[in-house]
Amino acid sequence: QVQLVESGGGLVQPGGSLRLSCAASGSIFSGNAMGWYRQAPGKQRELVASITSGGITAYEGSVKGRFTISRDNAKNTVYLQMNSLKPEDTAVYYCNRGLLTWSGTIFYRAGGNDYWGQGTQVTVSS
Repeated sequence: QVQLVESGGGLVQPGGSLRLSCAASGSIFSGNAMGWYRQAPGKQRELVASITSGGITAYEGSVKGRFTISRDNAKNTVYLQMNSLKPEDTAVYYCNRGLLTWSGTIFYRAGGNDYWGQGTQVTVSS
């Protein structure tokens, strides 16, 4: 059964932190690079962080230095630690297969026809 379950979102003040989790089915997770995406209202879904099965990470420029992606291969789970949050980080966050290059450009990403979970809402506001 294909499954992606994101959790950990919430309302946080600017400068605060959140840790997101994504439990994935083995068919999506095992051996694949995984990424965190976000979609703000009226905008397209963007890939902001990725991690290979071996643990190599990459980030989109606006989150580099503030977000940290990690994975637990034994638990089929990927995490996103978000620090120094800004109002512009407000979005629904999703996980799925995906890979950024070292410079933060997209190597490949999951598409609209792929399975997506429900996402988790992150709101950064005072």
